[in-house]
Amino acid sequence: MSSLTLGLYSHWRKPGAAESSQELCDAFAKFGIAVLLEEGSASALGLKGESLEKLRERVDFFITLGGDGTLLRLVRDLHGRMKPVMGINFGSLGFLTGFAGPHFEEAANALATGDYRIEERTLLQTTVTRPSGESTSIIGLNDAVISRGDRSRLVQIEVTIDKTYFTEYNADGLIVATSTGSTAYSLSAGGPIVIPNSGVFVVTPICPHVLTNRSVVVSNQSTIHLKASRRGDQSISLSVDGQESIHFYPEDEVTVRAAEVRLPLVLPGALTFADVLRAKLRWSGTAI
Repeated sequence: MSSLTLGLYSHWRKPGAAESSQELCDAFAKFGIAVLLEEGSASALGLKGESLEKLRERVDFFITLGGDGTLLRLVRDLHGRMKPVMGINFGSLGFLTGFAGPHFEEAANALATGDYRIEERTLLQTTVTRPSGESTSIIGLNDAVISRGDRSRLVQIEVTIDKTYFTEYNADGLIVATSTGSTAYSLSAGGPIVIPNSGVFVVTPICPHVLTNRSVVVSNQSTIHLKASRRGDQSISLSVDGQESIHFYPEDEVTVRAAEVRLPLVLPGALTFADVLRAKLRWSGTAI
């Protein structure tokens, strides 16, 4: 029997969340694993849970029940104070959620027997600095995305890598993705798939005006500086991991660098990144 204590962070507004949460708690209880509930997750069961801050001090692992987006929200809400996270999808594998429901015994058995591995995933820290010196920093797992918001015009973004001017992108937007985030928005915008432990960022323009502008792979030891061209005077939207947006202006500067902390992501012991790609992208090999 296990003496582990877990914190459940679920997509509690999703249909069936209450039933799935109860089934998960029951499955883990069979292995002697205690599950404490975050406030939102508890509300789905009509119970009173604990704040994420208090829960973090008490648990050995977090479990997210939902999709990849639920795990990304947990990363945001932890504000850089990471604990190992096991992602469980409601019905299929995700790129981040390595376990799948609706039967949760596999995940419970993995933790109870140690049949799992922990991958340290790079997090990115995105900071917006105003001329006054005021700054706002956000930590994310997948990407920082600059977009034109509701504007009809292209955005012009000057990119400097470390202290070297790189180029100016004229595009619908720009994505700076971690290796983990290479399979998210960056992939949809034409960026490469990168193995999670590659130690790189991917800079991908969204619908660039110049067709020779393509994704660039950059060491994640570099600091990427982004600045809106002064030719425009409207604000530009910035979001990290698709969460809430903030705005910046030509006089502001955005920096993206690897965060000092990393995410310990709990995955099945035998599951490889190639397995996930085949499942999610439906690769089946040659048709010959």
